[in-house]
Amino acid sequence: MNRQRALFAIHVAAVLFGLTGIFGELIQADALVITAGRASFAVLALLAFIRYQGGSLMQGFRLRNIGVLAAAGAMLALHWVTFFISVKIAGVAVATLGFASFPAFITLCECVFFKEKVRMAEWLILGLVTLGLMLVTPSFDFRDEATVGLAWAILSGLSFAIFTLINRRAAAHIPAQQVACWENLVVALLTLPFSFPAIAQLDAINWLWIALLGVFCTALSHYLLVSSLMTLKARSAGIVIALEPLYAIFFAAILFAQYPSNRALFGGSLMIGAIVWSGLRKTGTHAGKSVP
Repeated sequence: MNRQRALFAIHVAAVLFGLTGIFGELIQADALVITAGRASFAVLALLAFIRYQGGSLMQGFRLRNIGVLAAAGAMLALHWVTFFISVKIAGVAVATLGFASFPAFITLCECVFFKEKVRMAEWLILGLVTLGLMLVTPSFDFRDEATVGLAWAILSGLSFAIFTLINRRAAAHIPAQQVACWENLVVALLTLPFSFPAIAQLDAINWLWIALLGVFCTALSHYLLVSSLMTLKARSAGIVIALEPLYAIFFAAILFAQYPSNRALFGGSLMIGAIVWSGLRKTGTHAGKSVP
């Protein structure tokens, strides 16, 4: 894959990630049912893709990987459930902007748990993300449903940050498709028992939305992300993925007439700008350039 195709692939992945909240709004089911269905369809799609490539789910698998993959899958399940709860309570825009806090949580977790040194510029980025979250917050009253929804979205961002950190160790010797398949299998096993009988009562249109969510916004988006990273630097890909809230807000405005307030848009712009600046700064640093 050349650079142009890789950039196209990562932008498509960002659009698919942005559509996740849209499907969460469309599907008439609770967060556990959506998560269980999404993971189940993702497992089926990933298994089919692995077999198409001539691989095996057990390829490179070791018993020592079980604990790490299970922990990552549990965090992924928590991330999805809390995100869809936020979508149901506060709408796509608030949920997506709250989740966009996850890069700040990654930095904080690296500082607290791995004792990694945080530079002044990174503290500034954290400050901008925090300020952005304060502006996105509809009110500081938990009797306000939108504020409760944002809190769920922030928890979704925190759980995704922990998932990301665990996933770095989740399989140094296992291909990415296998890792994704195992983790989605863990999500399905954790959520399916709590989804009956509601999941059995879904009608055809909701099954269609869940299938599209699992196949395209989970399995395909992961494949595109992994494929693009074979050509692009991780930081470059991260900058594009940081645009996910913009896609989500655009689709929510077109499809559901959900328009965030000017204050929320400004706060979201601060957050996304800080994340993009972080990616540009670190990309420049890795390239040996002096970045202000």
